[in-house]
Amino acid sequence: MKKEIMRTTSLEEVTDKYIGAIGTPKRDAFENELRLELLGEAIRQARVERNLTQEELGKLVGVQKAQISKIENSLTDARFETILKVFKALNAKINFNIELLDHKVSIAG
Repeated sequence: MKKEIMRTTSLEEVTDKYIGAIGTPKRDAFENELRLELLGEAIRQARVERNLTQEELGKLVGVQKAQISKIENSLTDARFETILKVFKALNAKINFNIELLDHKVSIAG
């Protein structure tokens, strides 16, 4: 019997092949959706750890239960202000990293 050699493929290679290379519009959209998905999941986990229902969190934030559900399930482009209120209500610290990619800033004087 002949042994088959299995080749492993990295997640990056698979993503490049099926979604597109880094920097392409399709890849950028995919990565933005993934970030929103992770944000929604982080909110859901924090809410559960705090023993809050979606309705209770909504009341603390000043939105309806449906809005919390949409945020947790990444079904909405919630306002940044609302996301900040959610994390404040959850008594959670958040950090944002901003990275400027190949961006030159010049000021005309």
